[in-house]
Amino acid sequence: MYDVVIIGAGVVGGMIARTLSKYDLQICILEKENDVAMGATKANSAIVHAGFDAHEGSLKARLNVRGSQMMETVCRELGVKYINNGSLVIGFDEDDRATIQALYQRGIENGVAQLRVVDKAALKQLEPNISDNAVCALVAPTGAIVCPYDLTIAAIGNAMDNGAELKCNFSVENIQKTENGYKVFSCNDCVESRFVINCAGLYSDKIAAMIGDDSICVHPRKGEYILLDKECGNLVSHTIFQTPSKMGKGILVSLTVDGNLLLGPTSVDIQDKENKNTSEEGFADILEKAQMSLQAIPGGKAITSFCGLRAVGNTGDFIITAPQKGFIHTAGIESPGLSASPAIAEYVTNMLKDNGLTLTEKAGYNPIRVSSHAFREASMEEKNRMIREEPAYGRIVCRCEGVTEGEILDAIRRNPKATDLDGVKRRTRAQMGRCQGGFCSPYIIELLAAQLQIPYECVTKFGGASTINIGKTKGGQLQ
Repeated sequence: MYDVVIIGAGVVGGMIARTLSKYDLQICILEKENDVAMGATKANSAIVHAGFDAHEGSLKARLNVRGSQMMETVCRELGVKYINNGSLVIGFDEDDRATIQALYQRGIENGVAQLRVVDKAALKQLEPNISDNAVCALVAPTGAIVCPYDLTIAAIGNAMDNGAELKCNFSVENIQKTENGYKVFSCNDCVESRFVINCAGLYSDKIAAMIGDDSICVHPRKGEYILLDKECGNLVSHTIFQTPSKMGKGILVSLTVDGNLLLGPTSVDIQDKENKNTSEEGFADILEKAQMSLQAIPGGKAITSFCGLRAVGNTGDFIITAPQKGFIHTAGIESPGLSASPAIAEYVTNMLKDNGLTLTEKAGYNPIRVSSHAFREASMEEKNRMIREEPAYGRIVCRCEGVTEGEILDAIRRNPKATDLDGVKRRTRAQMGRCQGGFCSPYIIELLAAQLQIPYECVTKFGGASTINIGKTKGGQLQ
């Protein structure tokens, strides 16, 4: 029997697992997909929000500000890139100016440090490429950016290195209350635990219903994004927001930690929890609105577009509750969920303690994880040493991003292990460049097949039925 089972391996589930792994507990993370970070975590704005947007006194406000304060240390320990680039909310008229002033006051109430409002001249000094139509801005110097799936992979990997278990392809079908806790069933497996934490994102309502709780109501809010080539990364230095509406923070323009330029998201409430299709309409909407923020957006430099689904709750706030002994919900964790995730983990850990879980610090707990990008960040001398020890680091596989065979092998061998093409992509950036995997994918499939000891044609893009090669041509070559 486990002490704690966590349903869902997104950033919230991963942060909770990592926080709990410092204690002498048996922990298991259950994930219905073939890899971690496969839900909202893999497709969002990657922003560490300063905390001025959520209403005073809400869980969103409290945990956003606390999480933002924690994030730099968490990223440093986990070897994850964190860039404190600051954020701007720009206004175009007097109505926007009033909204920005209200956001400033709310941020002060929430405890956000260093906030200030600037006029057009000061805004132009901060961002020379900002639209001439912008008249003012809220400046939040504590805003930052991270890579959300890199953060989640590192958090879960660190938890596993400290003893936690991960079960992928475990789709929870039923939960039974027992004398000592809960039994959690998939179609072909069962785990038993004293405590269960529901971190199932868009499916947190389904998990809640399994214990007879129909109070959780979430729906998808669809957001499309466009990613521009790295040569566009110098157009801005801050994350640029427009004044928010009830549907969200609007179309942003932001750097990524890897130097690309990100535009989006759209914001459309839908019902289909699996609809992640992009559209011409979404693409056009993003470009039109992003060009309101900057003088010129080079839309022709787009290298990919993608879509994410946010789990929007029915309360307007994060839903973090304990409906019955031993069971905790974390639901409706939309923006600023990524920013708040370290603080949510801290909050849930205290809830578990209040619910009777004994927390005894584990001897030998190690909070440090070596960066998955250690090779590319190493000095030339260190790279040469690593190549002498492992010649695979001397062979470039992804030419666009300069990713070596050694880094790909490390991704396949290291917790949590990559077992498909997208898993390698998220861990190494191989396939993320201009050619989007056109050249490197076949060789990565060879490496996956050899390391996993499976046939070449059994390697998938993202698990399940996402087969890439269906058989051999008459000449013997796979297709």
